[in-house]
Amino acid sequence: MKVVAGVDLGGTAINYTLLNGREQFLIEGLAEHPARSVEGPEVCLRQIEEGLEIAAGKAGVSLNDVVAVGLDTPGPASSNGVLSAEGSTNFVHSLWSGFDIRGNLEKRLGMPVNYLNDGNAGALWGHFTIFGARNEATSLSAIIGTGLGGGVIVEGRVVKGRKGFGGELGHVLIPYQHIDGIEGLVPHCNCGRVGDLESLCSLTAITQTLLPYYLERSPDHELARVGNISKAAKLVRGMAETGDTLCRDIFRVQARALGLFFDEMVNTFDPDALIVGGGAIETVPEFQQWFLHEIRRGMPAQRAEQADIPIHLMPNGDTAGARGAAVEALNFARNAQLL
Repeated sequence: MKVVAGVDLGGTAINYTLLNGREQFLIEGLAEHPARSVEGPEVCLRQIEEGLEIAAGKAGVSLNDVVAVGLDTPGPASSNGVLSAEGSTNFVHSLWSGFDIRGNLEKRLGMPVNYLNDGNAGALWGHFTIFGARNEATSLSAIIGTGLGGGVIVEGRVVKGRKGFGGELGHVLIPYQHIDGIEGLVPHCNCGRVGDLESLCSLTAITQTLLPYYLERSPDHELARVGNISKAAKLVRGMAETGDTLCRDIFRVQARALGLFFDEMVNTFDPDALIVGGGAIETVPEFQQWFLHEIRRGMPAQRAEQADIPIHLMPNGDTAGARGAAVEALNFARNAQLL
């Protein structure tokens, strides 16, 4: 049986999966190993190869059955997997600067390797769960974490862009002044922009902007007594789940920001689906549905033909990167007639 593999190289762990030509994943959950990227390229690539062999055994196949590999990592990196010369997230060893991680892994494994950044891989996984690998659909995915990642899939293909920055959705400017209840707020993003999506819709936005803004107006709130804004920010989602008014307001603002952003994307791509994922909404179903409802409320009135575009929740967030990378490898293997 010929299969493809997906490898998700993160800051603390490498996750693997395998996918056959019938679009069946051969590993149900996580197949993780602690990541050693801080030790440099040679150690890291050797670890990826060793872990891939272990994962193949777990899936009941051999490494010789793998015909292509999909790799995803955090950026910044080119669309072909050359890490930034100025340094990339989680790749702090000096030898990573300008390193061609895709090409060098391909040489080491002796098989084709396809590259996506982690946001695009997650977006492709979300798209696959709705439409499968063989499709001509278009979708937009926003993944809410420490920052705001995501991706754009047009007619079944990932939009990577000229330099690999396609799908950097977090840095799209939105008309945030239209959101009720944040009068006087000036949301700054770590990228230097004011009023992009990430500046309002991310854990960083809660820590740096939204929680301080609301606590200044509600100084007697229990989160004001935590004493550390970063610790307090990590409590916001849990309190929002239980109905705390201030914390719900924070997530309402994030949902409304997403609504404004999705409206821009609807009028740009006219997509078949919108997808929301990330740790912010890996929570109880009641809160998830409330959040999706608030996204809808944040979207300006749509044309009748556009108002029925569905908003989906991203499934299996922990495995999204590896599975999206595997789908990219599957598409390549089919086109190259390796399967």
